[in-house]
Amino acid sequence: MDWSAVTAEDLVDALREVDWSTPPRPVPEFFSRFTVPRSYSKWTSRLKCNLYYYRTNYFILIMFILGIGFIWKPVAILAAFMTGVSIAFLNDSFAVTFNEKVTRTVRQFSPHLAAKMRPPITPVLRGRPSSKRSIHICGRPRWLFVLLFSAVSCMLWLTSCSLLTVLWALLIALFATLLHASFRTPNLKARLNTFREEFRAVWRNYSEL
Repeated sequence: MDWSAVTAEDLVDALREVDWSTPPRPVPEFFSRFTVPRSYSKWTSRLKCNLYYYRTNYFILIMFILGIGFIWKPVAILAAFMTGVSIAFLNDSFAVTFNEKVTRTVRQFSPHLAAKMRPPITPVLRGRPSSKRSIHICGRPRWLFVLLFSAVSCMLWLTSCSLLTVLWALLIALFATLLHASFRTPNLKARLNTFREEFRAVWRNYSEL
């Protein structure tokens, strides 16, 4: 797959729609081989390839560094968790899975309330459902939960008085991610395995719009 032809917008859209429930890549594979890219084009292709292939590992790495930065501040750890959840809601598969699990749990206690939490029916255009379906959580638009969790996390950050610390921890986490993605050599598995089919499937959905 020619990653040089993949734009940053395509990568962000693919990360938003791809299934994040897959487990992270093994630690020995994550830290196996590092080389310096030969050119700028090689570096950008490697960066996009690794960001997609090791997406779960990078998310865990960022959350781990944030947790280490606030190990003595429980409120800040809770704020980091709320921030992570608000970001995770931007991913389609996470939002849909979260909605299904919450609805299934509520149905055990109140089937009537669970029925109200169902997402609206997808409109049908020319005999088939619209490809641009909006994601709902507990019967409400996804953006409402993103704003709610983001607002709560901001309040917790202000309460913990750790804004400077979180900026430094986030900067270190992003720098570590960028450093690893830049120098981790994509192996044959990263280039030819199932991630290619996953990305092409997501990209195919956009080309059909």
